Amino acid sequence: MTSVVNCPTCGKKVVWGPQAKFRPFCSERCKQIDMGAWAAEKYTIPSETPEDPSQESPLDPTQR
Repeated sequence: MTSVVNCPTCGKKVVWGPQAKFRPFCSERCKQIDMGAWAAEKYTIPSETPEDPSQESPLDPTQR
């Protein structure tokens, strides 16, 4: 049984196997587009920290 995934860049179906040279991407182009977005820091992990550090409550030493 072969697995089929969607290209993260364009959504095209890609067979997951040795014949898919750029997996999980469908092509070198899609791979480069993704790398460019990564290098431009377009992928971020949201944080729960307050935007204004002065509004942050001090840490309680007993909670460390």
